[in-house]
Amino acid sequence: MNTIIKWILLAILIMFIAWIIPGITVSGFWGAMLVVVIISLVNLLIRPIITFISLPLNILTFGLFSLIINTLLFLLVAKLSPGFTIDGFLNGFIGAFILSVFSPLIDKINIKKKTV
Repeated sequence: MNTIIKWILLAILIMFIAWIIPGITVSGFWGAMLVVVIISLVNLLIRPIITFISLPLNILTFGLFSLIINTLLFLLVAKLSPGFTIDGFLNGFIGAFILSVFSPLIDKINIKKKTV
C-alpha cells in the first residue's frame, strides 16, 4: 500500500513540475502515473549501469556529474513515455533537479496501519 501512495505522490509531483516549467508537458494524471512507472524501471535497470560507468567522472566533479545523469535519464523517460514531453536540456535539468530534491522526501513517508 505504501508503494501505491508514494507513486501517486510522485505522479502529483510530476504534474506539478509540468505545471511550473513551461517546457514540460504531461497529458494528465494517468500519463503522470505512467511516467512514474517508467522512471522506476529506468532507475532500477539503467541508472546503476550508467552510475558505475561514470564513476570516475563523478568522483572528479565531486558528484556534480550525477545532475547530468539525472537530466539525461529524465529526458530518456520523456522519449519513452507517450504524453510526456520535455523541450530542451535546460527544462529537463530543472525538472530532474526538482524531482531529485523532492523524491527522497516522498520516499521517507511511512504510512503505518493501526491495529486494533
